[in-house]
Amino acid sequence: MNNLVALCAVGAEKILGNEIKTLGCRLDPSRPNLPGRVFFTGDDDALFRANLCLRTADRVYLRMAFFRAEDFDQLFDGVYAVPWQDFFRKDTRVVVDKVRTFKSKLNSEHAVQGICLKAIYKKLGDVWRMSTLPESGERCDVRVYIDENDVSVLLDLSGLPLHKRGYRTDGGMAPLRETTAAALLQMMMWRRRTPLHDPFSGSGTIAIEAALYAFNVAPGFGRRFALENMPIFNPSRAREIRIEEASKIRTDVEVRITGTDVDPGAVQRATSNAEHALVMAGRALQMVGSDAHLPRPDFAVSSFSDIRAPYDDGIIICNPPYGERLGDEAQAAELYRSMSSIFDDFPGWKVGVITAHSRFQECIGRYASALKSIKSGNLDTTFYIYDGTEKPRPADGNRRPRARASSSGTRGGKFRKDEF
Repeated sequence: MNNLVALCAVGAEKILGNEIKTLGCRLDPSRPNLPGRVFFTGDDDALFRANLCLRTADRVYLRMAFFRAEDFDQLFDGVYAVPWQDFFRKDTRVVVDKVRTFKSKLNSEHAVQGICLKAIYKKLGDVWRMSTLPESGERCDVRVYIDENDVSVLLDLSGLPLHKRGYRTDGGMAPLRETTAAALLQMMMWRRRTPLHDPFSGSGTIAIEAALYAFNVAPGFGRRFALENMPIFNPSRAREIRIEEASKIRTDVEVRITGTDVDPGAVQRATSNAEHALVMAGRALQMVGSDAHLPRPDFAVSSFSDIRAPYDDGIIICNPPYGERLGDEAQAAELYRSMSSIFDDFPGWKVGVITAHSRFQECIGRYASALKSIKSGNLDTTFYIYDGTEKPRPADGNRRPRARASSSGTRGGKFRKDEF
């Protein structure tokens, strides 16, 4: 069995752990999860399948070594002991791309980086009897964590971060990561038959990730992984795994996934990104002899204040602009005050809003049923979940009057601004 580590947004560890178990792997009982890291074990297939199938993982690593080091000699020896020659080619360019230390005697990340790289190249040179390695081939990244003097040496199997699915050609301004969007869907416990709407769809990430989840499309079908450049990679087995996962795509489910945005350019981007994502899924289906057409999420140009719920229940998940994206926290606060109309326009619907604005609840005039902190990248955000039972704050003088419905818009089963 292989020891693996998956990285995720801080706050999404439990969700990722459940995904890993569903994949047929085992969480490592000897290593409790750390913020943004989930430890698990899996067979050789898991090296590829985890990259192909995990929706909330940002990267997947193979743990090459785990040892204790209180000085640089112990660090060098521990890294040197790894059989690096089995994982790299003679022209591979090895990069120790990141070092993290916590409560350890070795606390100079730059020095740790240099020692680890020196140990790797010394091992390769000794085994291959080469004084100089060409480094003209593919890049392979190694990451080192030192927690209370315990060293974990990790080999990156993903390459580009896994949130780069390959379908988003233009994310627009400050897009939500695909892996974070997938985590939000799980936090809301969304199920494929439940209507889902994003009133600030932007590049369409939430709606597209919902569609991939609803149709059970592995998110990595449209890209390659760093593992594929390594000697341990088995291309014939990887193709068999792709075919296995393609056979699991659901073509028999009814979904109602929609998105609106006031910016026509954003709607155009969302529509294009959704098309790329579902074309990717269609190509996967062709691997198993199916020409089924998967419905695309339905996007339209509209302000959130001009739409009404077409069903008695459903879920809204959104990532509205906030201070850093609008450039002015006062603008964000005004937007959140106006968003209180959603609770009247979508009665009976659950609402989930992710934002970095600390006064969101005060501005919107309701306290959420649940708050979940989630950190993706360098931004600390909170996901506010409203289950439909909340009451407005009694002294809310900032409530904007409910916008009057407009009768304009498209028909024929698509969007209307008074009913989408």
